[in-house]
Amino acid sequence: MKSVLLIGLGRFGRHMAMKLRELHHEVLAIDNNEQRVNDALEFVTNAQIGDSTNEQFIASLGVRNFDLCVVAIGDNFQSSLETTALLKEYGAPFVLSRATRDVHAKFLLRNGADEIIYPEKQMADWAAVRYSGDHIFDYVQLTPDHSIYETAVPESFVGKTVVELAVRQKYHVNILATKRDGVLEPLPGPNHCFTADETIFILGGNKDLQKFLNL
Repeated sequence: MKSVLLIGLGRFGRHMAMKLRELHHEVLAIDNNEQRVNDALEFVTNAQIGDSTNEQFIASLGVRNFDLCVVAIGDNFQSSLETTALLKEYGAPFVLSRATRDVHAKFLLRNGADEIIYPEKQMADWAAVRYSGDHIFDYVQLTPDHSIYETAVPESFVGKTVVELAVRQKYHVNILATKRDGVLEPLPGPNHCFTADETIFILGGNKDLQKFLNL
């Protein structure tokens, strides 16, 4: 369990707070809007009304005691930038800041953010991959060159086993899991026989994955 300081309770911050609480982390949520703070009380450990660009207010939070500080402000870049800088100045060990534009990300990193989250861009990238393919159900980019896809089993695979198909040798991808009726089977063995009603999770280089997806 980690202690998290979450600043900004717009839609993104609110959803993040709910998920953090679901994962049993302690969350102190901050926003300058009283209604947003009141709405968040049911799913955070504590919440306060405050101006995160106010140095005295940030100093009062003891930010060095939090494992993670999240700047989820998305509607005021100046406030996001000032908040990020103040958190680092007062000893926050790790600051994750939200960016809405590439130039914002650069300035946030220069002013103390340890890492940037770019939800609009990341969701746009995911949606472009997910919905531009006929048989792609999910997608995770691990590095610029490697990804994981959840995709339908190619017709030529149905009724054959992993060892018969020599998937890794022929296609240079790894099958991490299969899923049928919502049930995941991690690391299917060499004798796993593919069926038409399951999906597979494949890991590999992007070029090899694209060739595989075109089967």
